Parts: sequence; C-alpha cells; structure tokens
Amino acid sequence: MEMPKASDADKERFRSVVPDHPEVVVKPMFGNLGAFVNGNMFAGLLGPTIGVKLADEDRDVLESTERTVPFGPAERPMGGYTGLPEVWNEEGDGDDARVRAWVSKAYDHVAALPPKEPKATKASKIPKAKAPQQ
Repeated sequence: MEMPKASDADKERFRSVVPDHPEVVVKPMFGNLGAFVNGNMFAGLLGPTIGVKLADEDRDVLESTERTVPFGPAERPMGGYTGLPEVWNEEGDGDDARVRAWVSKAYDHVAALPPKEPKATKASKIPKAKAPQQ
C-alpha cells in the first residue's frame, strides 16, 4: 500500500489550521500528521490532503457542496473521514479560513465524543498463571 508523505510545508500548514487548544495533540503518523483530542483523531494529514472527521450532517453538507476527496491510502480510505478539496491545498489559493472552519467543526464534533480508552500494555494482556488447586 503506497502511503503519500507530507512535505515540511504541508506539515507546517496543517499545524497552522489546527485549533490552538491545550487539549489538542498533533503527532506523527506514518510520515504524516494527526491531530487528536481526548485520544481521538479529528483531523489528519496524508501527503498534502487534510482529512476531517465530521458529524454526519456536516459531512453531508461538505461532500454535497465541495469537491471533496477520499481520505487515506487509495487502496483503503479511512471510514468516517472526508478529504478537504485538493484545490484548497494550492499555494496562494487563500482558502485557509475555509480549511480552519472545517477543521474546527471536526474538533468540536470529536471533542464531544467519549475519550478513547488507552490500549492495554503487553504485560496486562498476558494471562496470569493460575495457582494449583489443592
């Protein structure tokens, strides 16, 4: 599966459109970036494409009014995420305000979801030996 890599300029732009809230964490993912709140990803970067996780109503509006793209590797797009229009990525297009607005909507939606439970550590996955019965 071919995974596009984000350029340094793509990463800088992504960070500039992510809401500046103390609970937001931006971290690397497969050579790209993801923006998380409460352990759940609300926006991601794959190559130059920014994807957002929106409430159903917002996703319907975005997908019916703009030329969105699937978000994720071509062979396996990420369910629940919508790629923002590629034309919004073009330098000098001036659509940063629109991108910020949709990323902010994604943040609001995902911040309202229950926090993601931390994954169990390997030590906690190993079953404890049973004591011999007498």
